[in-house]
Amino acid sequence: MNFKIKETHTEQAEEEEAAISEEEIEEAVKYWAQSNIPKPKTIIHPVLPVEGERNILITSALPYVNNFPHLGNIIGCVLSADVFARYCRLRNYNTLYICGTDEYGTATETKALEEGLTPQQICDKYFKLHDEVYKWFDISFDHFGRTTTPNQTKIAQDIFLKLHRNNYLVEDTMEQLLCQHCKIFLADRFVEGTCPLCGYEDARGDQCDKCGKLVNAVELKLPRCKMCRHTPVIKTSKHLFLDLPKIEDKLTSWMESVTAGWTHNARVIANSWIKEGLKPRCITRDLKWGTPVPLEGYTDKVFYVWFDAPIGYLSITACYTEKWERWWKNREQVVHYEFMAKDNVPFHSVVFPSSQLGTHDPYTLVNHLIATEYLNYEDGKFSKSRGVGVFGNNAQETGIPADVWRFYLLYVRPESQDSTFSWADLMTKNNTELLNNLGNFANRALSFLEKNYDSCVPSMTLGQEENMLLVRINRELKQYISLLENAKLRDAIRPIFSISRLGNQLMQAAQPWVLIKSTKDEEKKRAGTVIGLCANIICQLSVMLLPYMPNLSGKLQEQLGVTSDVNHLIPEFTCRLPAGHRIGKPAPLFQKIEQSLIDELKQKFSGAQVGSAAPPPGNPAATPVAKEAASDSLETPENLVLTVAQQGDKVRQLKAAKAEKSIVTAAVAELLDLKKRLATAEEAAKQIHQAPPPAATENPTPSSSDLENLTKQVAEQGDKVRGLKTAKADKASIDAAVAALLDLKKQLALAEGKDPAPANPAASKGKKKGQQK
Repeated sequence: MNFKIKETHTEQAEEEEAAISEEEIEEAVKYWAQSNIPKPKTIIHPVLPVEGERNILITSALPYVNNFPHLGNIIGCVLSADVFARYCRLRNYNTLYICGTDEYGTATETKALEEGLTPQQICDKYFKLHDEVYKWFDISFDHFGRTTTPNQTKIAQDIFLKLHRNNYLVEDTMEQLLCQHCKIFLADRFVEGTCPLCGYEDARGDQCDKCGKLVNAVELKLPRCKMCRHTPVIKTSKHLFLDLPKIEDKLTSWMESVTAGWTHNARVIANSWIKEGLKPRCITRDLKWGTPVPLEGYTDKVFYVWFDAPIGYLSITACYTEKWERWWKNREQVVHYEFMAKDNVPFHSVVFPSSQLGTHDPYTLVNHLIATEYLNYEDGKFSKSRGVGVFGNNAQETGIPADVWRFYLLYVRPESQDSTFSWADLMTKNNTELLNNLGNFANRALSFLEKNYDSCVPSMTLGQEENMLLVRINRELKQYISLLENAKLRDAIRPIFSISRLGNQLMQAAQPWVLIKSTKDEEKKRAGTVIGLCANIICQLSVMLLPYMPNLSGKLQEQLGVTSDVNHLIPEFTCRLPAGHRIGKPAPLFQKIEQSLIDELKQKFSGAQVGSAAPPPGNPAATPVAKEAASDSLETPENLVLTVAQQGDKVRQLKAAKAEKSIVTAAVAELLDLKKRLATAEEAAKQIHQAPPPAATENPTPSSSDLENLTKQVAEQGDKVRGLKTAKADKASIDAAVAALLDLKKQLALAEGKDPAPANPAASKGKKKGQQK
């Protein structure tokens, strides 16, 4: 029988001391005294592979340009990749970090339809918004690009033509959903319905957000067109397929050689595809917005986004340097790390590598596929397409520094299982690990140094206790490096705070504030040794913090009086602040987050994106329930007049921008539908006005507040009419708005006891003409 013995802290400390060997102490003391510490490598752009060096190519999944990125997107790809890239640079590896926005496909078309813009305008708008968010989060891309470039077309078409020439493409027909109302084939993201696997009612035509499984649009139960909500029918269309079974041997042989460097979930997902048996994968679509297919008979089609998008890593690199092939056709010298959420794994582990292998070119393939699980939001899920969760722009609005967001997202990074973003937990981690542990140690040690040693590091004579501490710090440092080498980003935070706790424990146990007041020289010298050692521990922490909290690392190094030359990470703890080094001005690093702020933020965001572009009333993407609710409160003639005018403006903008026919057709259909609803609403209002007036006893003299309200409504409606005329809205919209204005004026006149003005705008015009004659 095994018995678990509960040890005291003293017993644990004795055990640790017993486990430390004399060799470890000798090595730790030797490195502590080392003076020739290498400096960081100078980065010269463009960064290119160097023979004999460790060349690290880092990419992160390209985000769609259909909304602000949410926190789940940020930690799943760009932030995780950024931490690893910053770590690699600390180690002086030759590192290139590439990312950009994924701008083709139906996600872009859908957003363009919602906002009444062209797909290119949507791409331009959201590329800028993404770029701003990532700059705020301090993501250190070497180049952040986009896929709507000539390089994308050139490289994607080149890969396609080589696959065709090497007989890895096959022609076949594919069942697709045709919306007879919109008169177009519906791409995956233009279809919603019930998932055939889990029963989720809002599954997309390519993937179910609830169970995460890939689906085909024709497999959805109760499918509906996302634009008009009508039920589509199944039709066939001729397409090109990537012949995955023909490439399978090459793919599996390659996977066996590299998957040891993949995360567990990436291996499981990729292997499940192989075990099920690979099938030809369609790589073309009946769309206009995308990379054109350069093959006779298919020039009216574009590449499927999941064939096209990963090629964006190559084309974005080509926009960074014309020597891009030195990174992307260099398997011998380059090691490729790819960061993503697990839903992207099939395309990066099977489809994209198969496309590369099928060209017979020596393309650099992914060596380390680093996939996270999902980050949930409080009691629900993040969804960029549905606007659920805290988004990048929301994080900026909270007033909480970017470094705190970075730290917390990495602290709860879903490395091996789903995790949850929680406002309460964010507060707790900030106030304990950051403020009470790290911040408290750094501030009190450096403030003590400033006050008692005139900001100069005193001489240090390390005794046995300090030497043992060097060993413990070295152990934590080596663990930190080992974890980051394997991209265990969340776990690598632990050694940072362990070292901070060791420093706090040294301060607490030695009590230099007592020793410095002693009459014994030996105790005064010990006070100097302790505080000098603590300052060096803080310097070591500032380097280790750089991948996670780069702004804070810079502030800490400024307080330490050191330059960025210290930012080279070696596996041993060394004395970077020798006796006589003068530090800067200490200051608190963190602020306490109060419960009141957390309550306010939780209520403010409530699991929904704040500041997103909400669909206008009558949007075809709105659910039937939403439409019904809207009709109860919004479909008055006055509100519908504005909606008709707005939709009319969208139609004119789309036509002027020569948007593709399907988008224009859908927008026109929506405009006609809105006009019908306006006519119905006006008829209903007319019947109400023609009803017999209520008895005098039921119609008391209006109060002053009633008169003020009617006066306000007249003024507002007048502004609406002027706005419509300025915007050159269609005549029906202007006439309806004028009619509503005259009706309001009539009500105001009656309320004031005056003769009402004519309610018929045509009659009013005729009267004016007669007077002029």
